[in-house]
Amino acid sequence: MSITTQDVAHVANLARLALTDNEMEQYTNQLNKILQHAEELQKLDLENVQPTSHVLPIHNVMREDKSRVWLTNEQALANAPDKDAGQFRVPAVMEG
Repeated sequence: MSITTQDVAHVANLARLALTDNEMEQYTNQLNKILQHAEELQKLDLENVQPTSHVLPIHNVMREDKSRVWLTNEQALANAPDKDAGQFRVPAVMEG
């Protein structure tokens, strides 16, 4: 399969792109090189290659969830300069 300048012109028209003849020739060559590379990849024997989502083996590096004792709401708000209804109160950052 190969791309023609007419194919590039058609796609450019659909995308509402105004391409010069020079650009259409350039994109035609580039797209054909991409297709040639894809055809080469199709020839590879991948029968015994396991599918992967990443090139390198990646393991979950997050720690296990453990139940801990945290501050109560009252302790967290104990030194707050301004609080209201169990929440920190701060100055407005946007004008209404």
